[in-house]
Amino acid sequence: MRVRVLYFASLREAVGVSGEELQLPADVSTAGALRAWLRARGAPWDEALAERRALRVAIDQAMAGPQSGLRDGAEVAFFPPVTGG
Repeated sequence: MRVRVLYFASLREAVGVSGEELQLPADVSTAGALRAWLRARGAPWDEALAERRALRVAIDQAMAGPQSGLRDGAEVAFFPPVTGG
């Protein structure tokens, strides 16, 4: 499955990119699994997406939770709870 991952605000600064197109392994099918898979890539994603950090996620511009399912072609956005303008 291919997804587009977007990073906003401090996350964008931490990982150094605003977004990326990714081919996910078959076992990555939820927002929570995606976050864990990204963290497993190592620095800088491991710290930016750490479990202790309060982050929000949206799938196709709708708020989502860790158990929310992904689909091929989805846009997944990670951002801090409060973002500036």
